[in-house]
Amino acid sequence: MTERIATTTGLYPLPDHAKSTLSDLKGHQKDDLISGDEGDDIVEEYDRIRAEVVERQRAAGLDRIVEGQLRWDDMLAHPLCVHENVETRGIVRYYDNNNFYREPVVRGDLSFSGDVAADLEKTAELAGDEALQAVLPGPYSLADLATDEHYGDEAEFLDAVADFLAGEVEAFPEVETLLLLEPSLVEHAPGDGADARASEAVDRVAGATDADVIVHAFYGALTEKVHAHLLDADVDAVGYDFVSDHDRNLYNINEYGTTDDVALGFVDGQNTKVESPDLIRERVEWVEENTPGASFERTYLLPNTETFYLPVNRFEEKLDALGAAVAEEEVTA
Repeated sequence: MTERIATTTGLYPLPDHAKSTLSDLKGHQKDDLISGDEGDDIVEEYDRIRAEVVERQRAAGLDRIVEGQLRWDDMLAHPLCVHENVETRGIVRYYDNNNFYREPVVRGDLSFSGDVAADLEKTAELAGDEALQAVLPGPYSLADLATDEHYGDEAEFLDAVADFLAGEVEAFPEVETLLLLEPSLVEHAPGDGADARASEAVDRVAGATDADVIVHAFYGALTEKVHAHLLDADVDAVGYDFVSDHDRNLYNINEYGTTDDVALGFVDGQNTKVESPDLIRERVEWVEENTPGASFERTYLLPNTETFYLPVNRFEEKLDALGAAVAEEEVTA
């Protein structure tokens, strides 16, 4: 029987009380956003709310605990925006929505940072014996969100970003799962040649850990060639955004196959309507019934996108629904 794992894509919404406190502590201008060298009062506030979201995931019964990325003012661009050799300039639109991030402009070598690992270390202490899941932007998406003024060649820059992320992963505490978020593979699909390089970059990051690696592309479905190349990467699971495009994602699985494990985004990370546990299970069963050539060993159930778009109360209800969908499945099995 397929093992089902309830987890999330990270990048959680900030609780209202923390939003107000951090606004007072950090200020209200672009230059006041997270830079990696914030003072003790800001660090302590993030530590406090990190503990809150870890406990909230535990209460929801999730099978993987994530850090929540509450410090990530710049969404997936964060690991570069806090790097010492990266300059942040004006704000740019975050994909095709009404959110914005500071443009990270790479001006020097992408040396080791350790920013994400430091937050994960704190999360590991909070999680205790719970299974930990690290969340990172995939190398193609992180390179796509940035501007290169140092390496000078698109392929060389992607290699540098992949090496940078691999170095960060090597510094992580022990994690059960590494989730690489790759929306740019959908939104700005790589062309011929670049699609193979994107897969190789993912492979390089995945090779830096012994954890199970999920690559989750979202905001739609991968093109056929990008999907086929992604399957060449040595990853344990590919994720599919079945909220945005269930037909083409189903087609990709049936036409080209997929990994032995799979991640299914059936909880809407951008819509306040809360899916019931029964509905989540029904949607997963629909995929299983309509992919006769696939036999999934493990299915990760997760939101289709990051979750910072949601109001906190709806976000928490969706956590509960995910946990209940798996818990009730285990009871009835």
